[in-house]
Amino acid sequence: MSPLRMLYLALAVWGTIHPMYYFIGWFNENSWSLMDMVDAWHANLATSGLVWDLTVAAVALTVWVIAEVATRRNWIGLLAIPATFGIGVSCGLPLYLFLRTRPVT
Repeated sequence: MSPLRMLYLALAVWGTIHPMYYFIGWFNENSWSLMDMVDAWHANLATSGLVWDLTVAAVALTVWVIAEVATRRNWIGLLAIPATFGIGVSCGLPLYLFLRTRPVT
């Protein structure tokens, strides 16, 4: 595996673990209600701006993944979509780059 692919994989793992540490901590302190977390994301204008920034990035990544999968037939790349919306762009983007740069057989 190339150093670049290893970096993408490491970033995908980091992009999974680091945000989840904070999310799980928040859930443990508050409640395990997803709607309460969504409310917390919109606690002020700064957090709302960040939520929308990441939402637009997630949609752009999804469009890119679908367009490339349709062209390249690299179906495994579709795994980046649930990773993006289930975990976050911090996982989905480096995961897609990792999957996209695998050697073609």
